[in-house]
Parts: sequence; structure tokens; C-alpha cells
Amino acid sequence: MKGGAERTEILHRSLRVTLAAAAGFYPFQYGLQDPVPALYALFAPVALGLLSSIPGSGRQRAAVMLKALPVGLVLVTLGTVLAVRTWAAVLGMLVVGFLLAFAAIAGPRSAGAAPGLQLFYILACFPPYEPQTLWLRLTGLTVGVVLLALCELFLLPQPAGPPYRVSLAEAVATAGDTLTGRTRLPPEALRAAGARLRLSKLPPAERPAGAGRTARGLCQAGSTARRLLEQLALLIETGVLGSLDRDGDVDGARGGGRIDTATESLLPKMASRCDDIAAALRAGRADPGPERMDEAIGGFQQMRMRQVTGPPEDVPPAPVLRRQAAVLAVAESVRILEISVRVGLDGRRTRPIEPRELFWYTEAPAARLWLRRVAGNMTLRSVQFQNAVRIALALGAARLVAGSLDLTHGFWVLLAVLTLSRTTVGETWAAIRKAVAGNLVGAIAAGALLIGVGQHAEAYAAILAPGMLIAFALGPLLGIAWAQGLFTLVVATAFAQVSPATWRLAEARIVDVVTGSAIGLLCAMFAWPAGARREVRRTMAGLLRECGPLIQGTVAVLTAVPPGSAPSPSTLPVLRRLRLAESAYNQFRSEPAGSAPVTVDWHGVLIAANQILLGAQWLPRIDQPATALPPDAADRARAGARALADTTARLADLCTGERPPPDGTRPVRPGPAGPPLPALVDLDLWLRSLTAQLSRIEDELCRTDAGGSRPWWYPNGKG
Repeated sequence: MKGGAERTEILHRSLRVTLAAAAGFYPFQYGLQDPVPALYALFAPVALGLLSSIPGSGRQRAAVMLKALPVGLVLVTLGTVLAVRTWAAVLGMLVVGFLLAFAAIAGPRSAGAAPGLQLFYILACFPPYEPQTLWLRLTGLTVGVVLLALCELFLLPQPAGPPYRVSLAEAVATAGDTLTGRTRLPPEALRAAGARLRLSKLPPAERPAGAGRTARGLCQAGSTARRLLEQLALLIETGVLGSLDRDGDVDGARGGGRIDTATESLLPKMASRCDDIAAALRAGRADPGPERMDEAIGGFQQMRMRQVTGPPEDVPPAPVLRRQAAVLAVAESVRILEISVRVGLDGRRTRPIEPRELFWYTEAPAARLWLRRVAGNMTLRSVQFQNAVRIALALGAARLVAGSLDLTHGFWVLLAVLTLSRTTVGETWAAIRKAVAGNLVGAIAAGALLIGVGQHAEAYAAILAPGMLIAFALGPLLGIAWAQGLFTLVVATAFAQVSPATWRLAEARIVDVVTGSAIGLLCAMFAWPAGARREVRRTMAGLLRECGPLIQGTVAVLTAVPPGSAPSPSTLPVLRRLRLAESAYNQFRSEPAGSAPVTVDWHGVLIAANQILLGAQWLPRIDQPATALPPDAADRARAGARALADTTARLADLCTGERPPPDGTRPVRPGPAGPPLPALVDLDLWLRSLTAQLSRIEDELCRTDAGGSRPWWYPNGKG
């Protein structure tokens, strides 16, 4: 059941599309007596206004439509030229179909406009081959798109939603209020505030999904803000972060009767920086001041070292040291947030920022950023690539069948493929069943209309506009069967005005739709029929396999003898795998759930991978010891890292359904060992947190049903 706001927007959209289509069709058809531009002026608003799902406000959608117009003109030109031969049109359809579907990697706006642009090529690539009518086609297309853009701007325009930076500012302000004690929220409320930054919770037009520096910076800031709120929730749950009293003392920062001066000095600086970041986000301008968190973290570390290297009676107790490690992790999140927000608001190239692997995009030219986005998705493991291949093959096959069989109005075959294809075979079959039923009823009604009205064009002219308004409104409201049936009536009414038509027009419509549905279903059966369900397992497995070496490499840097002799591990393989896993997970969550319940917390895998990445980037930078760590402590840390790496490999096997090694063991708890050095305490905290997260994920992966049974090869119910 659609909500009131959604129903209102559907009605407004139907009015805009109807007015634009009628305002373009009638003058060309009855004023200039030219059906060629009339048809293109009619279908252009239908393509971009109804078939496409361009997100955003009226102004944003109008801008996308006008930017898409030059692309549409090129596609109509290409289709007109390639209509000379069936094989040429098919090859063009394969290329155009892939490129437009693959353009979804550029963000929601490109993905939304792609189906309408596909239709522009489809309309032009069918016989008759009439290159002399190209200018008429381009004129009709231009008029239709411009009229629709004007309607989006001035006829009941959709209001703009709050920008992403405003939602981000609210989350950052919540973190600052929590750090200062101005707001005392429970952990659940903090996590809920972070969850509101999930891209699935935001309007598509406001999601920072582009490849440029601005979008990447805001996206990184959003992920960091969510992590910051999660860290604060954990600090509250563990009692590390208490409320602030009137004197500004931190209740939870006391241990053993002594004030933790290091923590007390850092918390106000973090809170102040969060306030400044929130203010910059609301204003939409980058803070011109220096990056202050680097200096604050450096001073905090120096104070920690002075505490642990002083007289024994002045060394803080173990709870205080662990508290400092937790607060330091929060401070690093604030630092990353500070930098990423500045990049997201400024958008200009910057000098290298440490760690460079995390902020590599800040110094890269725009062309390189887009090339990296394209190259990262040019793999069979990318769901964007899979979807593009699927739709290109289906449209190419449909064009070949329609051209070979010389089907009347063959472009309806491709239109059926375009509108009914889904990411899984189950979804496709469900859509086809309803669509064929709706088209059958619509074809019968259209046949009766054509027989009853005959060749009276003025009657069809009177019916077309109200028919479009009803069809474009009721179709999205009542479902795909109604949409297909009513659209059949609309196209029959329109084509009856262009050329003499009989009841066989309705017959051709149902034949073409059934043909296109069969082709779409066959492609869905053979081209990744499970959608993202299998791919999410493969990509998560690949991500986990890259995480193991990164954990060991990070520990190796901190335990190297002499210090600094081990190279920092590269995080780029994990970053690339993480992007593919996130893309597969997003599509997986957008698909309807199957009969088997999903018991694995794939989002938990992504969170664990993000924590591994963050630790690999800030631990070597902040905690690189001046002297070698004690051998016993270093050996124990390396053993813990090996155990965690074995766990990630075992989890990867579980993701893909493989049998893990029989000697796999759960990761050992590193435990504090040796003197209370900050590097050891921070490393211990990181490894303990990863141990808990990976153990929980392993428990879920080992369940084969809701009852919690395990595979036969899993020994004694334990890893």
C-alpha cells in the first residue's frame, strides 16, 4: 500500500507527463500534419517521465532531463543509421544496452535515466529505414524533452528534500553533544542516529554515490560518522564515557581514585571539533582553519607515554589504559571525519593526506577517479557489470528476433524486455505473469475500441489525453498488470491517429509483449538467475580473504625489529573488495526475500572489514614504537593476528559453501602482556574487538537453518 505522499507524487507525475506528451503530439500531428515528430514528441516524455525513475526534486529532474537530451539525440541518430540492416541494429543494441545499463555506476540519476535513453535507440533502430526523417525525429525528441523539463519545473514541482550534508550535520552534532554531556542518549538512540545515515534510508537524489571528490568525501564522512556514533554507544555501555558534571570533569574518566588527565584533555577537543564540523556542514562551506585533530592526537599520545614511563606509582591502572585506547580510537574517527568533510565540501585537489591509501582520491584528477570507478566494476564479480550484460543480451536477442521475424511494431518486443526484466528469475517470472495478463485484457479492450471507433481520428484524439492521464496514474498505483493493460490502450489510441489501424494492432501488441517476455525470462534463467544472492557470498568471501593478510601485516609493522623496518601493508585490495561487497549487498537487500530466511549478518561482515581497514591505517601511524616491543608481547600479538587470519580464511570458505580446514581453531584472545605500553594496549583492544565480531559472524555462518543446525563436517559445533 502506497502512502499518501507517494500517491500524490504519482498523480502529479502523470499530469506532467500527460501535458508534455499532449503538448508535443497534437501540434505536430494535427497542426503540421507530420506523424514522425509527433510520435517522438509523444514518447520522449513517456520515456524520461514514466519509464525512467529519475530521483530528486522538480528542478533536479529537469536538469537531468536536459543533460540527457544530447545523449538521446545521439542515440536516435545512431538507431536511425543502423536500422539499415538487422545485424547492424543488433550490434548497436548490444553496445548501447550495455553502456546505458552500466552507467548505473555513476549514481542514482544516471541509473534512473538509463531506461528512457534505451527507448530512444529502440524507437529509431527499427524499419522503415528512413535517414531522411532524422531531423524530424530529432526535432520531435527535443520538443518532448524540453516540454517535460518545463512541466517538472513549473507544474506541481516536487519539492527538494534535505541535502545529505544536513543529515550528516545532525549526526555529527549528536556525537558532539554526547561527548560534552549536553545530550544524554542511550546507546540504542546513538546507533539509530547512525542508521539514519545509511544510503538506503536517504532519498536517492541525495545519496553521495558519484565518483568525484565531493561525493567520495561526503560518503566517507557518512561512514565515519556512523562508526563514531557506534564507538560512543560502546563507550557508554562499558562505562568509559560518563556524563559531565558542572565542573567539566568526566565521571567515567576516573580510575583508581585518580583523574585520567589524558582523557580529560582530549574529550573536550573532540567535542569542539564535532561542533565545528556540524556548523560547516550546515553552512555548506569548508572550515578554513587548520586540521586540529592531528595536533590533539599527538599531544594525547605524548601524555600517555609520559604516564607509562614515569615512576611506577604514577603509571595508570589497566582500566585507565584500556579507556585511553578506546578514546584514542574515537579521536581517530573524529580526525577522519574532519578531513573527509572538508574534502566533501571543498571538492578541490589537495596535498597528500595521511594515510594516503585512505585519502588517495583527494589528490587524484577527476578523470582518474572515474576511470578507477569503471575499472573497479569491469569484473564478473560486480553486480553492476552483471546487470549490464544481462540487459544488453536480452535487448540484443529481442532485436534479433523482432528483425528476423519481421514483427509488426517490433519495438514493443524490446520495450517488454526493458520494462519486465528483473535481477532474479523469480522476480522476472512474477512480473511477466502479471504483465501478460494485463496486456491480454488491454489488447481485448483495445481491439474492441478500434472496431467500435473505426477510422475516426478525431475520436482517438479526444480519447488520447484523458486516457494517458488515467493510465499513467492508475498503472503505478494499482500494479504492473494494470499498467501494462492501460498502456496497451494508450499506444493503440496513439497509433490509430498516425496511420489507419484495425483490431490487428492489438493482436500485434500482445504477440510482441509475449515474445519479449519469453526472451527476458530466458535471459533471466541463464544470466545470474539468483541475482545478488550468490554474488554477495562470493564478494564477502573475497573480502574476508583479503582481510587476513592485512591484519597480519598491521601487527608485523608494530612488532618489527628494529621498529619501522617492516613495510606498511597495502589496504587497496581490501578497499576494492569492500566496494564490490557493498554493491552486491545493496542489490541483495533491494531484492525480495526468498522462502529461506537470511540468518547471516552480511552487514556485520562489512562493519568488521571497515574496522580492520581503520586499524590498519591508524595503528601504524599513531602507535609506531620508538623501541622494539618486548619479545613475549610481540610473539603473543603475532599469534593473535595469525589466529584471526585463519578465522577470516575459514569464514571465507563458509561463505562459499566450502569445507574449511579441519584444524581450524577459534582465534585466541591476545590478552595484555608485557609493560603497559600504549602500542600494546591499543593493539590488544583492536584484536579483541575483531575476535568478538568474527566469532559472532562465524556462529551465524555455521547455521544452515533457523534452528541453528550445523554442517555435518563442523567439529563438535565449534570452529
